[in-house]
Amino acid sequence: MDAWNDPALDAFADEVRTWIEEHCVGEFAAYRGRGWTGQEDVPVEVQWAWEKELASGGWLGIDFPAWIGGRACSLAEQVVFHRTYVESRAPGRLPNMGLTLLGPTLMAFGSEAQQRRFVPRILSAQDYWCQGYSEPDAGSDLANVKTRAELVDGRWVVNGQKIWTSLAQYAQWIFMVVRTEAGSQRHAGLSYLLVPMDQPGIEIRPIVQITGGSEFNETFFSDAHTEESLVVGGAGNGWKVAMGTLGFERGASTLGQQVSYRQEFDDLVALAKDNGRLADPVVRQELTRSFVELEILRFNQLRMLTAMTSGGVPGPEMSIGKLYWASWHRRMGELAMLVRGASAMVGSSDAHNGHPSFGDHELPDYEIDHEQRTFLYSRAHTIYGGSNQIQRNVIGERVLGLPREPR
Repeated sequence: MDAWNDPALDAFADEVRTWIEEHCVGEFAAYRGRGWTGQEDVPVEVQWAWEKELASGGWLGIDFPAWIGGRACSLAEQVVFHRTYVESRAPGRLPNMGLTLLGPTLMAFGSEAQQRRFVPRILSAQDYWCQGYSEPDAGSDLANVKTRAELVDGRWVVNGQKIWTSLAQYAQWIFMVVRTEAGSQRHAGLSYLLVPMDQPGIEIRPIVQITGGSEFNETFFSDAHTEESLVVGGAGNGWKVAMGTLGFERGASTLGQQVSYRQEFDDLVALAKDNGRLADPVVRQELTRSFVELEILRFNQLRMLTAMTSGGVPGPEMSIGKLYWASWHRRMGELAMLVRGASAMVGSSDAHNGHPSFGDHELPDYEIDHEQRTFLYSRAHTIYGGSNQIQRNVIGERVLGLPREPR
């Protein structure tokens, strides 16, 4: 897939770039080029306000059909939007899981009633969603979930615990995988439920991260309720729907992600020039290796996007991309520490300067900078969204057709 050398796509990119320049003003202008994953340098309230601004221009629904309120952009246009957005150094986007994960899932697996009820509110930034997959004993091994839901008097009653629920403290709804068939095991007996967060049976406890923020949470369900009709894809089909959701996570936006990584790499090279570390042959070698791997990442993501043009839900080959970018960015964090040298070990005493609050917990009495935060946060890349070990199993068994791993 080549999304370049097309006059129509060039015009579309100009439209995106012009809109950003006209609307990324006022309070938003101060956050240009900030707020990317793991940096936590833009308050969530500002990021959500920016999502509403994007919604006012119709930019949240570029990959949704027109009848539901979207722009019905082609895959090439979606790629151009995400690439141009990052190139314009617009503010980093809030992890909008309703938009990137649930919305496409409802369009692929949901009923028309579910689509009409929830998707327009997602595209207009009226509702924010969080994801309820992982549990203390079911992280990458999602099939081990124990949170259960029982149908009682026409309503699902949910009991259990989810963990690592990103920004749950701001969400109005959660989409979650629960066990709805008593005595079932592994992939069988799971269902995909939509549950309102604003109810007495839900408790949220923020988890303080190593970076000092609290994006993630523990979420407890004690007789929480939701409507019988809010099971997506039918009761017992939760595994299939959940895997479809994970596929959407690795869609058209991946090339925009690569552009942001290239910007990060270029900034690191500039830092190595400024502090003299580029004269170190080991640093030069590692920077060269990182550049080559970044180019491989770009071509691999183009290959995945080409596969998507055949239509339908992204397949298990998307695990190749997750495995590669997670490993690359983790090494990138380590390389940033090498470039920084001994200064990387020291935090600033100007504590909390520009650091948003994510709860009532106490922040560290020091401040970490961009490179330090990248190093710390990127340690999680090879774990969340399916660990590297799980991705290799998926690739081996479902892409290459190798025998299943002995258990």
